[in-house]
This record gives sequence, structure tokens and C-alpha cells, in this order.
Amino acid sequence: MSSELDSILRSPKAYLWARKAIEAMETHRVWPTALNFELWLHYVAAKDSEVAAEINTVINSGEHFTDQMGEEIASHHLPAAKLSGEILTAGKNLSKELDVVSRAIETARETSELYGQQLATASQSLGEQGDQSVRTMVETLSNATQKVREENQALETQLADTTDELGRLREHLEQVRRDAMTDALTMLSNRKAFDESLERACEASDARGAPLTLAVVDIDHFKMFNDTWGHQTGDQVIRYVASVIGRVGGEGVRFSARYGGEEFAVIFPGERSDVALAALEQAREEISSRTLKRRSTNEDLGAITISTGIAEHRRGDPPVALLESADGALYASKRAGRNRTSLADIGSSTRAA
Repeated sequence: MSSELDSILRSPKAYLWARKAIEAMETHRVWPTALNFELWLHYVAAKDSEVAAEINTVINSGEHFTDQMGEEIASHHLPAAKLSGEILTAGKNLSKELDVVSRAIETARETSELYGQQLATASQSLGEQGDQSVRTMVETLSNATQKVREENQALETQLADTTDELGRLREHLEQVRRDAMTDALTMLSNRKAFDESLERACEASDARGAPLTLAVVDIDHFKMFNDTWGHQTGDQVIRYVASVIGRVGGEGVRFSARYGGEEFAVIFPGERSDVALAALEQAREEISSRTLKRRSTNEDLGAITISTGIAEHRRGDPPVALLESADGALYASKRAGRNRTSLADIGSSTRAA
């Protein structure tokens, strides 16, 4: 889902847009599958998007919008659908290569069995036949040996080629996996990667009895800023804040991600909340001290500020409990005036000077 649509769905009008999407699908007799719902959200909420243009083309042509049309549009314009297709293609190629290897191995096995049978027959015949028969049998064994040698050479070549191809497929699958876990705008990890990392971090904390702290960060007044300056400038602000948050999360075993829209998260395995507080306060001060300029016009955008909530994991609690605790601290920062960092456990907050 695009960052623009993601922001729309996090706005107060999210339910309104959702109802409009359902109504549009009902009007055009489109089944409300998850994929169709996302496509038609683009249609009603992001009129200038490529997805909306594709749907308009179908509607204007008088054709009925089918699930197959939806899948084709999604494969071209929705990143998640595109990645799914790439994974499927890579998986098919991998299966094809493994089939080739299996057939080659089976052929070599059959040839070896035949060679063994010929040797057994030759051994029996040598004890029964004369000189001419021996020469014939030796010739038969020689031919059989040569055939096995050729089959083995062919198998070795096939295995070498397949090993190279499997290496390329592994690299491709790894790249697809990285793409699926990376936010395209900021190049930080995305929500899916964050959810998986937080779950692993909680499990490790419980198993080792080690501390674990989570920080959630939100850009203050971002919607108003985005509405005033436009989405491209809003993206510029998101990338700038992400660069600072990325440095905080890039130390040691820490993990940083774009949690969604203008929100970020940093996981601090093995670190207490006071360490996270110091790191996020430094980031907050750095962000608020810089005056950004609009790239296209060089206009001053003013100071950008962030609010942060920090919570420590309690042993045995699920990841969602830690996330809710940090979110609660974040909203405490918002209620207290923004541009500050709040701790969930003791309810204290630190405000900009």
C-alpha cells in the first residue's frame, strides 16, 4: 500500500473512505475481496494514482471488473502483489532446477544398475565361454564402462550448472525477501519486519532474563504539515527523520523500522529504558534544532519535532503488550504538548528546553 494511502487510512476520515470503497465496489458489482478492497481504496481516495487510472479505463470501456483484472492491476502497481509474483516465479524456477537434477541422478542410477547387471552377466559368461566369447564380453564391458563414464560426466556438468543456477536463485530470493521487509521511502525496515523482530526480541528476553526496551516515535503535526506543503515535501521530512532514527537503531543489535505513516519504532535488546531515553532525547534535540528547506523552492519549512513513548518489556508479556505500553507513553507525550519523550513505567517525561 502506498505511503499516501496509508496516511489517508490513518486519518479521521479512514472509515468514510472505507465505506466509499465498499459502495463503489457494490455499484460496479465487484466482489469485496481483500485485494479488490485495496484497489478500490486507491480508486476513491487516491484519484490521481495509477491504480485509479487503470480502474477508470476498465469502467469507461464498459467491461465488468473481474478478479483477474484486479490481480493484473495489482501485479503492476501494488508492491506487495509484485513481490508475491517474484517469489512465486523464483520458487517455480527453483523447483524446475531441482527436477532437472533429480532426473539426471535417476538416469545415472539406472545406468549404474544396468552396468552392474552387465558385469554380473559377464562374470557368469566368462566361466562358460571360449576365447571368442571372452573377446566379445570384454568389448561389451568396455562399451558399458564408456557409457557409464559419459553419463557421469554429463551428471557432473549438470550438477555444476545447477549449483550455479541455485546460487543465483538463492540470491534473488534473498533480495526479494529484503525488499519485502524494507520500506521503499526510507529504506528502514517495514512493519512486517518490525513485527517479526519484536516477537523474536521478546522471546529472547524471556529466555535469557535480559532487559528489552521499545520506543515508538511520531512526527508532530505531520498531517497538517503534509496538507500545507504537499506529499513530496512530506516525504522529504519522513526521510530526514528516518535518517536520524536509523542512526539510533543502527548501533549494536538495535533495530529500527518505519512503523507506519509518520511513525517509527526502535527496539533496544538488552538495554534498559534509561539508555533508550538518552538515545531518543539526543535524536529529538537533533531533529528539532534543524530548520528544513523545501527542495523545490528553498522555502523554510520551520522546525520539525517528534514525540516518543518508551516502555520496558515485562517477562512473559506478549509483544502486543509492550507495543501498547509504548503507544500509551507516546500519547502521553502528545497530550503533554508534544516534542518530548515519555516513559511508560514511571510516567515521567522530558521536554525540550
